[in-house]
Amino acid sequence: MRARSCLAVAIALVVSALSAAADQPPKPTAVRVGSATVELEADDGMVIGGGILPYKVKGQEGKLRAVATVIEKPGAGKVCVVACDVLMLNRDLLDPVTEEVAKALKIPEAHVLINCTHTHHAPTTVTIHGYERDELFCRRVQKAIVKGAKDADAKLSAGDATFHFRLGEESSVGQNSRLLLKDNSIFWIGPRDDTVRPTGPFDPELPVLAFRGANDKPLAVLFNHSTHTIGVRTSGRSPSFYGLAAQELEAELGGTFLFLEGASGSTHNLGSTATENTLRIKQAVKDALEKTAPRPVARVTAVKKPFAFKVRAFDEAKEEAAVSAYCKARAGKQAEAYTDVFRAQRKVLAPKQGEERTTVIQAVLIGDVAVVGVPAEFFTVLGQDIKRRSPFRYTYVAELANDYVGYLPDKKAFELGGYQTWTGLHSFAERDTGERMVDAVVTMLEELAKKQ
Repeated sequence: MRARSCLAVAIALVVSALSAAADQPPKPTAVRVGSATVELEADDGMVIGGGILPYKVKGQEGKLRAVATVIEKPGAGKVCVVACDVLMLNRDLLDPVTEEVAKALKIPEAHVLINCTHTHHAPTTVTIHGYERDELFCRRVQKAIVKGAKDADAKLSAGDATFHFRLGEESSVGQNSRLLLKDNSIFWIGPRDDTVRPTGPFDPELPVLAFRGANDKPLAVLFNHSTHTIGVRTSGRSPSFYGLAAQELEAELGGTFLFLEGASGSTHNLGSTATENTLRIKQAVKDALEKTAPRPVARVTAVKKPFAFKVRAFDEAKEEAAVSAYCKARAGKQAEAYTDVFRAQRKVLAPKQGEERTTVIQAVLIGDVAVVGVPAEFFTVLGQDIKRRSPFRYTYVAELANDYVGYLPDKKAFELGGYQTWTGLHSFAERDTGERMVDAVVTMLEELAKKQ
């Protein structure tokens, strides 16, 4: 009886110890991290990207930047993430930059992710709508990416950084902006007092990935949210509210803050000001940062794969009718000019119908947190599908990464119509491309999970 009693006590002690261990947060793993920022030089003579017609502005608020963060788990991988305060960048500009960064940092090209924050208030870096990209500014952006990555790599800590994570939330800055209107059109611009309902979801998730030094202060912080980056406080060029929030957080808390634009092809802010949005994003990031918990990092790795798609075939008469009807009803004095722009874009695409093109998709893994890079203005519902199907509990989407292939709506959105589905240089992929890209990304993530 005494032996049984001793055995029972021993078992109880073991169970208690295991239970106590399970209740403890995971111990942080030492990683090396370096971050750097490089300002993008711009001037009042440059055409701004983000509108339908070309225009210029005077002055600037905040800085337009390339922000780079290099993360390394000694002996278990190294990645470089860069975010640029521009609308988007095509692969012909990014491929040579990725190659140069990879060579300088001695990492595979697949381990370099370059994201655009999608600010609509920087000089144009893409030929779209009624204007062409500014080649001088594009060259400056390329150089800034490379310099930022090299500077960040040079600042790698000596191994005393730890990784912390928190899934935060900001649910008031954005909303699904493809509103169904009473005439059965989908809202883009103009009056919307006849709104019936939103036609898709809004994603409020705001993940915060923090790398802290020995003093527990942030060395580098990455955060992600899914709303179009539009709006200035005063006027002029601007990184808009996400970039302004990042720069103010740096001034208040130290470290470097890097924003990754989420799947926001169908999401805009339709109410609050840029000043208010900046404040709300800052507060949401601060709240999450205060609650971050240490997470182990077994590996830091990435994978990048080609993705093939085709330029869609389209009916010119139907496209003309859809664009003309909406613009006449809601674009006011700009109706004719806007219609002309879309008509001109279709002329460019007409001989390219059915043409096969190749872009890239990517996944970066930091411990058990995955960041997916997609090269498009990705509809929110597609981004959420990736999150739900991913084998990694914490999976987030960085749109406009490594290339630009226009809007990628889901099939339901094509049935409803609207600006994001009108054929043009802003939207030209076949209708099922979004869903196919989701499937390819999930397969890539599953393969990455199996390599653990």
